[in-house]
Amino acid sequence: MVISVIDKLLDINPVILALFATLFTWGVTALGASLVFFFKKVNRNVMDAMLGFAAGVMIAASFWSLLAPGISLAEELGKNSALVSLIGFMSGGVILYIGDKICKKITKKYKNSENESLRRSILLVSSISLHNIPEGLSVGVAFGNLVYANSASLLLTAIVFAIGIGLQNFPEGSAVSLPLRREGLSRSKSFFYGQLSGLVEPISGVIGALLVMSIKSVLPFLLCFAAGAMIYVVVEELIPESQSNKSKDLMAFFTLIGFGIMMVLDVALG
Repeated sequence: MVISVIDKLLDINPVILALFATLFTWGVTALGASLVFFFKKVNRNVMDAMLGFAAGVMIAASFWSLLAPGISLAEELGKNSALVSLIGFMSGGVILYIGDKICKKITKKYKNSENESLRRSILLVSSISLHNIPEGLSVGVAFGNLVYANSASLLLTAIVFAIGIGLQNFPEGSAVSLPLRREGLSRSKSFFYGQLSGLVEPISGVIGALLVMSIKSVLPFLLCFAAGAMIYVVVEELIPESQSNKSKDLMAFFTLIGFGIMMVLDVALG
């Protein structure tokens, strides 16, 4: 049954698969944002545990699903694998760093605005959206790679990777909608802004898949770029937030669990 489903999925264009995968990650963002309709406040321990778990998944996926394959492919293409991986990896982190700086400059325009809720909305949505762009690209790259190696193991790895991104999108959606609700916005507007932060993922996912399928020579760079972006998000956002919990030792174990699960899946799937 499972093998039959995998075989059918392998017959689908990788761009379509990337689109559906990133629509899923966007949907999980919307699901997280929908908590604003049911809760005034979500249990802090649950949210931090999810962030810690997602951090572990993303660290493992960054190496086994992105960085290691990128290095191997660079060697196969006769490129300087050390240089390509270093430039690609660092570029991913630098781009996110620059994006964060741009975001802060934009929101400074509203610092003294009487409409504080507008300033808060722009800050939250833009910052989360900037982080979601490389996440969508990463998923797109993972599925786009299927055009060169149409194997069940790569497909399953890409699916697990998308699920991992989706898991960490859930608290991100609520991290936008719930604070906006506290700022005085209506539940519907808070939900709208929360899910809006994930809208960039289907767009960037399709772009990532198309780039990979069109220019194979850029695939090693893109894989390493995505890995760098992932690690930046983990170090800058996910781990610090989860470790701000009083039970930070327990949150650390959730990170280890996430890493362990993703590592076993990647290794087992080859």
